Order: sequence, then structure tokens, then C-alpha cells
Amino acid sequence: MTMSELRTKDEHTQAIQRDRRVAVVVNTRSRRGRRHYFEVIEQIHNLGFEPLAELSVYNPKRLRDLLDTALATDPDLLIVGGGDGTLSSAVRHVAHRDVALGVLPLGTTNNFARSLGLPLDLAGAIKVFAEGKVADIDLGMADDRPFANLASFGVSVEVAGKVKPWLKRIVGRPAYPLTALTILPGHTPFRAYITVEGQRHELLTHQLNIANGRFHGGWQVARDISIDNGMLVAYQLGSGKKLRLLGETLLRATTGRWRSLAGGPFVTGREMLLETDPPMAADVDGEVRLRTPIRLRVVPNGVRVMVPAAFDDR
Repeated sequence: MTMSELRTKDEHTQAIQRDRRVAVVVNTRSRRGRRHYFEVIEQIHNLGFEPLAELSVYNPKRLRDLLDTALATDPDLLIVGGGDGTLSSAVRHVAHRDVALGVLPLGTTNNFARSLGLPLDLAGAIKVFAEGKVADIDLGMADDRPFANLASFGVSVEVAGKVKPWLKRIVGRPAYPLTALTILPGHTPFRAYITVEGQRHELLTHQLNIANGRFHGGWQVARDISIDNGMLVAYQLGSGKKLRLLGETLLRATTGRWRSLAGGPFVTGREMLLETDPPMAADVDGEVRLRTPIRLRVVPNGVRVMVPAAFDDR
């Protein structure tokens, strides 16, 4: 189905509110998924929804198959509960389709939910399904791989593989910068080259992020970034000096400091070519499958989502 064949967003919203055709998939391996699964189902029923499918994911390897099973019921709204990795998989499934994604924030950082302006409490997030609206947001592409929130390079790739599940359960968002602090002393900086609209930017760093969404590690990247503005934002944490990155990491862990795109060390554009020396693995929404060089771009309005009525849908 092409974008021209989709219902209008108002028609889609009205269909969800009128017909209540939803399917539910909850990753019960996520930080809060197992504990809240039955509560989620009960609250969805209490709002008058009768799900066409109610699926729990115990084995992460079955997530994609279960998302396909849920979509086969032809829902107007696919409700997915889990962390950012689960939701990124769901985004890839619903991209360019006449179905909206409903987000249940059950992870540690919940970057995607924060970018959509969703309440982080379950009751508030579920209420959006009944009282919110359908919006379309940007879809990021790393080569031919869709992503919702972030592609990152450097320390974070090692952090993703080493952060302990028990630490995430106990301390939540700070688990990532705390793990980074243990890795940084032995980490070697790399040189990155970002080409945007014919201009080549060079930097030496331990950590580079290219964001589609507004949040990284549960903290806002910049006050004027958006998941719906047709732009990617590239930025480094610290520099090639470990002490600089150490200070930046501690600052983000304790204060979540954020700046303006106009005043910060940001590179923005609709399409970017990233090259690194040496070639490096990329963490794309929590999955490490690509290596540099990588071409990243934005597909405006590539995904439909259910958001609060106050969301600024451009």
C-alpha cells in the first residue's frame, strides 16, 4: 500500500475510536513487561477494546513472528509493550502501512515513548489509545535498515553488549552511563567523517550518535529536536579526550543537561554519509548489525503512531 492509499489521519483516528480493532503484543522479557502484562490487558479491556490478538513474547527470537501474527488480524491499532528495541522492531513492521502503532513504555529508558510525548505510567499511556490521535512521524534509515530513534557508534556499542540486566532493573536509566564509565578507560578514540549536503565534517571522539528521535538514554538531546521535523541530528559526547567524555557522561547521568541545536555541537541534515577510521560497528536502536561506512537518511511521515491529542503533528 502506498502512502496515497492510506486513510487520512482523522479517518484513522475515528476508526480506532469507533471500531476498537486492536491487537496487543507485550514483550514479557522487557524491564516491566512480565510484571505488568495482565494489568495491561485488563486496562485495555476496561477502555472498551476487545483485542483481536493478545500475545506475550517470552522468547525475543519470536518477536517478529508474533508481530506478524498480530498484524494478520488486520487491526487499526497495533499496541506493543516493551523497551526501545521491541518498539523499533514494531516500527519496522508498521512502516508505510495503514495501521497505527500504540506504544506501551515498559523498558528502561523509553526513548521512543518520550519522543512521542507519551505518559510513562501505564494508565496514562493506555488512555492515549482511547483519547489520543493518529499522527505520522519520521522514519530513520541506516542503509536499508529502518530505525525509530538512534544510530550510535563507539563506547555505546560496547555498553549495549555489557550492561547488566540486573543493573537496569535496579537503577534504571543510569545503568548505561555507569556501564560506560567502566569501559571508557580502555577505549580508543576514532575519527569520524560526516558528509551532509556536500560539506564534510571531521571529528575525533569516543562516542558519536545520529538521532531521529528526541531522546537518548532517557534524556533529551536538545530542546528543539523533534521526531517529526524531517531531520537527523549528529552529535558527539565529549571529544577524543577521555576526561572530556567522562565529564560529559557524568553530567548526563546526573542532570540530563540539554541544549539548543543552534548553540550546541550538532550537525543536522536529511541525509548523511558516515565514514569512520577505523571502520566500526553501528548500534541501530539496540541492534548491532551494520558497519561503517553507512548512509543515513530520513523518510518523512513514514510511520503512523497513536499520540496524545496535544502532540505537534507537522
